[in-house]
Amino acid sequence: MVSRQKLIDEHLAEVAEDLLRLDPRLRDLGVKVRFDGAVAHVEGEVADPADLALLREMLTRQAGVLAVWDRVRVGGRDPVIIDVGCGDQKQYEENIGLDRRPSACVDVVADLSAGIPMADESVDQIFAVHVLEHLLDFIPLLAECHRVLRPGGVLHVMCPWWKHVNAVADPTHLRFIDTQTFKHFCRPTTVPAWYPLIVSRDDASVFADLVPVKDGQPHADDRRMARFFT
Repeated sequence: MVSRQKLIDEHLAEVAEDLLRLDPRLRDLGVKVRFDGAVAHVEGEVADPADLALLREMLTRQAGVLAVWDRVRVGGRDPVIIDVGCGDQKQYEENIGLDRRPSACVDVVADLSAGIPMADESVDQIFAVHVLEHLLDFIPLLAECHRVLRPGGVLHVMCPWWKHVNAVADPTHLRFIDTQTFKHFCRPTTVPAWYPLIVSRDDASVFADLVPVKDGQPHADDRRMARFFT
């Protein structure tokens, strides 16, 4: 028997396919979209960063989508993507894995409490999957992510939702996370501030795709904030 989630993923993929076919702004993009657990996974190539930004935005508007994760070449350049605290699993094989403990997936052994060993604005995307809940204070890590991300880059966060058993079953979890946790970081008064591409949850996990607000870039307005936060 096909699972309900698989049927939902198939539906979301069909809607995304229609979006790419019918929207003239997206029709010629050389990308493919699949879904796994209601998370969009995008691969392929686009000519301009604005094309990828538009695609991400349009996918987040699709009902039922929890997050948009991608590995897309832009203008012929491979993206620089890092997995912080990756442990034994990276989200894409080509990503740069960072962790304080060596493993087959770790490309750079680094203690994240001392910062991310990357230059300013040198990274296109960062994955922090099941990382923040292990940190008593994750504000410095978010500040480091903001520093190393290029304008238009994305931080992808996934954490256990605080009401799910997974949040309390692991004794190394130090923080409870909710979608509202990210409201503070997306306020215009927060420094550094983030723009919420999408913040969501299902019954088990919280997802946040956040874009760093760099100097001169617009902050999230009230309408954007109301879309994700109470």
